[in-house]
Amino acid sequence: MQPRPSLGQRASVAPVCRVHRLNEETVNRLKPLLARTEGVATVFKALADDTRVKVVYALSEAELCVCDVAALIGSSKATASYHLRLLHHLGLAEYRREGKMVYYRLADPHVGNLVREVLRHLKKV
Repeated sequence: MQPRPSLGQRASVAPVCRVHRLNEETVNRLKPLLARTEGVATVFKALADDTRVKVVYALSEAELCVCDVAALIGSSKATASYHLRLLHHLGLAEYRREGKMVYYRLADPHVGNLVREVLRHLKKV
């Protein structure tokens, strides 16, 4: 039995059809559905950073002030604020002011559910 190739090796020898035979019925049925994926990459780009995944996961559990987020991710308030601001600009987080405090929460709980699903997939929940 041959050893499995590494990820880089697998990418260079991916199997490809030797003939071109299009299943037009399937392609025509699925093509309109692809429009639904508009904007999905933005969510995954936001979650492509380990720190932001932690922030999203924490916000899925509770509304948090910037100081709380900084303490949770082990960073300065400026770094926590940067991540929260990015999540807000991407439409994934909302905030409210209460006096001198600013509290963040997820704009949509489905984003937190997405992180939990991945954790379940990785068997970490």
